[in-house]
Amino acid sequence: MSASGGVTPRAESRTRLSLRVNGEPVEVLFETYKTLLEVLREDLGLTGTKHGCELGECGACTVLVDSRPVLSCLLLAAECEGSHVRTVEGLAQGACLHPIQETFADLGAAQCGYCTPAMLMTACALLEKHPSPSRGDIRQALSGVLCRCTGYLQIFEAVEAAERRIRENSPGGSEGGG
Repeated sequence: MSASGGVTPRAESRTRLSLRVNGEPVEVLFETYKTLLEVLREDLGLTGTKHGCELGECGACTVLVDSRPVLSCLLLAAECEGSHVRTVEGLAQGACLHPIQETFADLGAAQCGYCTPAMLMTACALLEKHPSPSRGDIRQALSGVLCRCTGYLQIFEAVEAAERRIRENSPGGSEGGG
């Protein structure tokens, strides 16, 4: 007890975490209660990943952990030791946007932009796992990320266009469409 009669606050329990974030090795010291979302935003300054409901219902906090879409608000950062985490900041290669970023911009798939990082990351994971998804596959993959602005049609079209760009630019891809 403190002199004022209240409970003396304990020193915060901190832990060290080593992982790869956007391809770079990172070591961070953080409070053990923090989620991956909080560590990314508060400790690493990667604010592209958004705080949403913090209940795992809106999907705004989606990042890729070991190539899988994960709700970072529900995952304790301490559980990510040795993991590879990819955020929206890791999509572009230097000044060159990822095809999914290009098509979202070209087709107006982002309105207010709040859900966009999560949509981009989820779509990226889908296209890496299933290079030629159907509209139903895209709809299913993105169903966990809520958007209140676009009505989803432009988002689905942007993912389909990104798939075509990736296919056309890959070794052995068709030249000029098809």
